[in-house]
Amino acid sequence: MNRYDEEALEKFRRSGRILRETREEIKGFVREGMPIIEICEKVESLIREKGGKPAFPCNVSINEIAAHYTSPPNDKKTIPEKSLVKVDIGVHVDGYVTDTATTINFNPEYAPMVETAEKALEKAIENVRPNISTSKLGEIIEKTIKARGFKPISNLTGHQVGRYLVHAGTSIPNVSHLSFSKIKLGKVYAIEPFVTFQDGVGRVKDGDEVTIFRFLKLKSVKNPYAKQLLKYIFENFRTLPFAERWLQNTVPKEHFKEAFRELLKSKALMGYPIFVEVSGKPVAQAEHTILVVEDGCEVLT
Repeated sequence: MNRYDEEALEKFRRSGRILRETREEIKGFVREGMPIIEICEKVESLIREKGGKPAFPCNVSINEIAAHYTSPPNDKKTIPEKSLVKVDIGVHVDGYVTDTATTINFNPEYAPMVETAEKALEKAIENVRPNISTSKLGEIIEKTIKARGFKPISNLTGHQVGRYLVHAGTSIPNVSHLSFSKIKLGKVYAIEPFVTFQDGVGRVKDGDEVTIFRFLKLKSVKNPYAKQLLKYIFENFRTLPFAERWLQNTVPKEHFKEAFRELLKSKALMGYPIFVEVSGKPVAQAEHTILVVEDGCEVLT
């Protein structure tokens, strides 16, 4: 599709509005010591109340965890004292996805790093225009971060979003690199600088936990409960990521674990491991979704 029509753009804008309101409300809700699952459920219910649907599970990633943690069912984890909490949320309206993130900081020491992520995002947005190369944007983000004495996470990127797609093709790096891809007029992108301390490695690796999943393909599975579960996932989430929490009560409780395991084993589903900063340093993040217009961009979130 070359350009979105007015109706599609209106859905993107509505999706962005719901997301912006939710993000701002949640900033005052998160506090030290509270259960992470409370934050996830609050975010997801606010999105639904406002007329959207979560485009992926609410991510609550703490300290050195950069992304991809959401509460599993009956999660007992809480927000540690003096921690850095990234809340990354996505909404879709009729499949049109927007994505935003904010870092909620309980440690004064981390304040300059949080500010740096926001500054890098701001700088990138100021420079977006049709046909700017993604490598130029990466360079701008990297320079802004380094000038303030911090380090970008080099292997995490922003991304184009689309209909029922959180990652729709083009990536927007947080460092300078060689690429011929360009930002296109009329397309929608999420820009998200990730920042760590100067003495961190500035890369993430897969952690051990997997709490977010996505449908891959319809497979014939033997277990009737696995079959039922797969049908539910396909009909309700399509290609969008989901949490195990969202599947409770779709099949009898005593058959759930086995059915879910079978779907993973058969590769009907895939999981996203959490991302952890290689040297264990805390990570801050800021993110907006933008629509590219003739003379720059419109911030949707």
